[in-house]
Amino acid sequence: MLPLSPDYDRAVALLRAGELVALPTETVYGLGADAANPAAVAKIFAAKGRPADHPLIVHISGHDAVDHWAEQVPAVAWELMESFWPGPLTLILKKQAWVPDAVTGGQDTVGLRVPGHPVALELLRRFAASFGKGAGEHAGIAAPSANRFGRISPTTAEHVREELGDRVSLILDGGPCKVGIESTIVDCSRGEPVVLRPGHIEPAHLAAVLGHQPLIETASGAPRVSGSLAAHYAPQTPMRLVAGERLLDFLNAQRHKGGRCGVIAHSQPPQAGLPHAWHLLPADPVGYAHGLYAALREMDHAGVDLIAVEALPDTPSWAAVADRLRRAVAGAGQS
Repeated sequence: MLPLSPDYDRAVALLRAGELVALPTETVYGLGADAANPAAVAKIFAAKGRPADHPLIVHISGHDAVDHWAEQVPAVAWELMESFWPGPLTLILKKQAWVPDAVTGGQDTVGLRVPGHPVALELLRRFAASFGKGAGEHAGIAAPSANRFGRISPTTAEHVREELGDRVSLILDGGPCKVGIESTIVDCSRGEPVVLRPGHIEPAHLAAVLGHQPLIETASGAPRVSGSLAAHYAPQTPMRLVAGERLLDFLNAQRHKGGRCGVIAHSQPPQAGLPHAWHLLPADPVGYAHGLYAALREMDHAGVDLIAVEALPDTPSWAAVADRLRRAVAGAGQS
């Protein structure tokens, strides 16, 4: 269900007053604040329990706002914008001097994105219009995922309520997120574009625009970006990745030890010896990504001692969800 105009009006009023509003995007729900208001941005960090040096992504309504937030924007960045905005692509660019350190984590770069969700876009347009003509018409909303820091990202409005409760003034309900995992992040601030975080937009998609395969960050020196910690996207229940051919033996061993095990898989369940809980996700990376975070939440509430996740195929198209699972396993079970 899409929100009605009064919800937008209230959301804009809250943002202008320096309060927090949760908004749907095609990737995950974001916890939004006026990106030009350091005091409002500070409320994001307080609500999430997020370290202050972690940069935020600024969501804008269109290409026209880019030069307001970034300088020395290279031609290749404009090409990527033309191809993938609105959509699940964040570009890291050299920031304008005025951009608050609270947004950038004290770095000289800023992450920008035009989200591909009608509710987010309408909110951004109305928020910018509320300032009238001038710099305000390029206003942006800083919006990391609307969850406690390090935990499972929300893909429905109910997930946001579960995570943040009254820490957020308003939640705009735009239905389940279509993509289901966070945006691809590409650094365009140091010359040749470099993928810093995999996502729905794969290197092959980027290559079709760039004319060559983009670099993948493997060394230090890149700007800090969201979702780059070793432990992230994590349930409170411990997790293990298990190869498909070993899954039945693993479940039998857990049962022998008396443990209650839940499974997230992309293969059909075994004919015998089912675990306490079983969640079957689509055996394609797009469908799997769409349902992953909801499945992790389901398992976290299933009363199991351990979540076993069937390992994914080792192919480029699965790289983004494999990245999220590795980080979830690293952080799982940490209170």
